[in-house]
Amino acid sequence: MPLTKSRHLFVFGFIALAAVALAQTVNTLILSRLAVGETLVVNPLLWLTHVRNTGGIFGSFQGGGWFFAFFTLCILTGVVIYLVRAQGMKLFNYICLGLITGGGLSNILDRLLFGAVIDYFNVQQIPFWKYIFNTADVMIHLGLWPLLLLTWLGMKTPPNEGPK
Repeated sequence: MPLTKSRHLFVFGFIALAAVALAQTVNTLILSRLAVGETLVVNPLLWLTHVRNTGGIFGSFQGGGWFFAFFTLCILTGVVIYLVRAQGMKLFNYICLGLITGGGLSNILDRLLFGAVIDYFNVQQIPFWKYIFNTADVMIHLGLWPLLLLTWLGMKTPPNEGPK
């Protein structure tokens, strides 16, 4: 395996593990400070409300959490296999996929430990927005949207940085 590929895989793994660690640390803080259903008003725009999501994205299909954990694990396994086999991918892709993988793994870990995803970010004053989400979801979106936008806009990913 070329040295650059090894470095990119290391960055991917580091970012994925860092995302899991951050998300699980924030979950631990929420669990230790807020009972399920309890809300802490941080400011008029952001409330922290401890809820459990036993379903999928945006609380859909409540009770189907184990299916979503299995499905997510299959997708993340596919991502890792793809990254190991792919040739010529930019560091940017490894970073974005590391964020997505770490966020997904954190949500799987929640389902295994608690039987549900621990959600708490409750953004206020957005019309028609009633969803509560967590740090892992933020990591997924931080990785997903740049990849999608660059693809949709037909742009190439940013060049690699640093020596090869």
